[in-house]
Formats: sequence, C-alpha cells, structure tokens
Amino acid sequence: MAFIDYYSVLGLSKTATADDIKKAYRKLARKYHPDVNPNNDEAHQKFQQINEANEVLSDPEKRKKYDEYGENWKHAEEYEKARQQQSQQGGFSGFGDGGSGYSYSFSGEDGEFSDFFESLFGNRGGSRTGSSRGFKGQDFKAELHLSLRDAAQTHKQTLTVNGKNIRITVPAGIADGQVIKLPKQGGKGTNGGPDGDLYITFVIENDPDFNRVGDDLYHIASLDLYTAVLGGETTIDTISGKVKLKVKPETQNGTKVRLKGKGFPVYKQDGHFGDLYITYSIQIPTDLTDEQKSFFRKLAESKKS
Repeated sequence: MAFIDYYSVLGLSKTATADDIKKAYRKLARKYHPDVNPNNDEAHQKFQQINEANEVLSDPEKRKKYDEYGENWKHAEEYEKARQQQSQQGGFSGFGDGGSGYSYSFSGEDGEFSDFFESLFGNRGGSRTGSSRGFKGQDFKAELHLSLRDAAQTHKQTLTVNGKNIRITVPAGIADGQVIKLPKQGGKGTNGGPDGDLYITFVIENDPDFNRVGDDLYHIASLDLYTAVLGGETTIDTISGKVKLKVKPETQNGTKVRLKGKGFPVYKQDGHFGDLYITYSIQIPTDLTDEQKSFFRKLAESKKS
C-alpha cells in the first residue's frame, strides 16, 4: 500500500499542535463520516485515512516514532533492537534518507540477513528460511457524539469504522470524554499477529435545559411572580420527565431546591442517580392592565406607610 502522509490527510504541517490535530480531525470526520456520505466509497476511504492519521498523530509517542521513521514507524522498536544488536557485530550501517525508508547494509554471519529484516523486508538472497514475525494490527480511534438525554439511557449505537459496521451498547451515565476499548476491532494483524483495538471517545453535547456536573444536574426553572409571592405549585422538567413541586410563599429569586435522585444515572450502577438542583428565576409580569398596575401602586404605597 502506498505511503500516506498523515499530516497531509489532516491538512496540517509537522508543526501542528495537539489542539490543531484535534480540531482538524473533528472537522474532517464530520465531513466524511459514512452516515453523512452513504454509498460513497471515496468518502469512506477518506474517513478511514482520517481516523488512521488521527490515531497516530494524536498519540505523542506514536507521533514521535512517525516523525522519525515515517511509514515504518510501527516497526521502530524492532528496528532499534536490531540496530543495537547488529551494530555490536559491526554489520549495520543505520537508517537513511531522513525517515522515508530503510537504508542498511548487513554483513552478518554467512552473509545472511537478521530475522528482523527478513520479517520486515523478506529474505533478499540470504540462505535463512526462518518464519516471519507477526505484528499487531493498527489501533483505531473514533468519536461518538451523543445528546445528554441519549447518554442518560442505555441504548444501542452503530458505528462505521474502516468500512465495517460495529454495533455497541452504550451504558447509561457515560461521561463526556470517556474512552472505551473494543478489543480486536482495529486493523488486521500481519503475519499472524493479533488484530488492533478500537478506542471510542464519547462526546456529550451541551443541553439547553440541563448542566451536568458529575452525576448531578442543574436546571433553571421559571417561576411566576404570583406563585413566588403567594406560594403554590409549579411544574418543572427533569431528565426523565415532568414533576410537580410545592413552592413556599415569599420564595426569593435565585432560591435553590435539591431533588434527590433526579439527576444523571451513575455509570454501570443500576438504580443509582445523582441529584437535580433547581434554581428559581422569578418572572416579572408584562402587559399589565391598568387595574393591575393600580393594585401594585397601592401595594407599594402601603409598604411606605
């Protein structure tokens, strides 16, 4: 397979910061996602390349190896071990052309190549016929975007990664930025090596009604002036539906009320929930009639006397 420049795939230079890489990946992943481009093989291939580039460049250790060894970055550790071993024998000349490929000269015993180079490049004229070494397949990374309400319930989701549909169960209470690992759902191993893994990062979108902090939820509820002054009942939204609350007379603007167990579900702990904190925002009436305005004037005058 032809060498792919991961920086070019993301439209970045080698001086790109981690934040630059993250922003570029998210933008391109949304553009070329298979769900947005059904039956578009070119977009699917582009999406695969974008995931592959992000998987390498977003990991500091992998990026360091990629910058140094180019397309051969996966074999960096084996290369270094072989280089150290063969240099002690005086037969390894090192790495050439700035990381774009290997340039080597091996003059070991009987003129044979080492097992490492045979497994990586094949036996090029040497007499050794040992078996090739297996390498683990590439790990993949993907993002799954959920609404806050979706994250509050256990449900099924289907992701398309590297052209393959993967169906997963998302547990209620998943957190923003949480990463789960799906073993052997990454790239195929080579020479009998194990398949890579898939790492899914969950991105929980902001909700217009609720602010989540851990397993607790915060909500601002409107309260009319008359109920605030006289007391009564009000209906408010929770993540699981509407509930009625009793309001004490002379409730002040900004009053906070705690509803125990009405917050966000606790991850992988069935029946456990955080709390919901309600902050009342008292609404001043508008479009008052002359009679109503007169009443408020009399009320204001009575307080002065």
